[in-house]
Amino acid sequence: MKPLFELLLSDVRFVEGYHTCMNCGVCTAICPAAEFYDYDPRKLLNQLQQKSDESIIELLKSETIWYCGQCMSCKTRCPRGNTPGFVIQALRKLSVNLGYFVESEKGRQQFAIKRTVGDNILKFGYCVHPQGVAPDLHPEQGPVWRWVVDNAEGIMDRLGANYNKPGAGTLRKIAQEDLDELQAIFDVTGGTAMYESIENFSREKAKLMNLDFNDDTPNEYFNVVYSENSNQHNKNN
Repeated sequence: MKPLFELLLSDVRFVEGYHTCMNCGVCTAICPAAEFYDYDPRKLLNQLQQKSDESIIELLKSETIWYCGQCMSCKTRCPRGNTPGFVIQALRKLSVNLGYFVESEKGRQQFAIKRTVGDNILKFGYCVHPQGVAPDLHPEQGPVWRWVVDNAEGIMDRLGANYNKPGAGTLRKIAQEDLDELQAIFDVTGGTAMYESIENFSREKAKLMNLDFNDDTPNEYFNVVYSENSNQHNKNN
């Protein structure tokens, strides 16, 4: 396998986001995530400048690369034109491709995102759809969300939506040919391969954690990664 820094250079987001960092710290000063998490984009770029596999693997296994909120405030302020947010995107992609994402708490949550938002996109054509919502996973919503899900058709009709029906309108039924085209886009651009990588490495991690893993959502592994919180992410911890 190529050196990891070379693999990062094959990602256009890394090329566009990583130039000649002079460690001025402006990105850290403007970064909302740095205020709350143990996250410092200046230090991250400094670590990458070492160009060593050991240093990059440390990042790929870390919680650090999952703290960025992708607001891109860093892009607007860097005097050298760097965009740490783009660099984070490339690091996350490489972490998923190589399976290092399962070594961090926040990284493992990519499985839950894939099984919910990710699968919804290909199944319904929407990131969030009433048919794809599991109210039991959201007790903080109380009974309201379950009521909405159970009565979605009547509620949406009253609101003027075109729920699960052909034609235009909110929550309209997406034609199968359009869903097929969306799937083809995922196939060509690497999205499908990324989904498979998340599934395969998560399955292996579930075995190591002695957790049940299957095609059902939720399953035991899903429930753990969805809800686990070590409370060690705040910068004050």
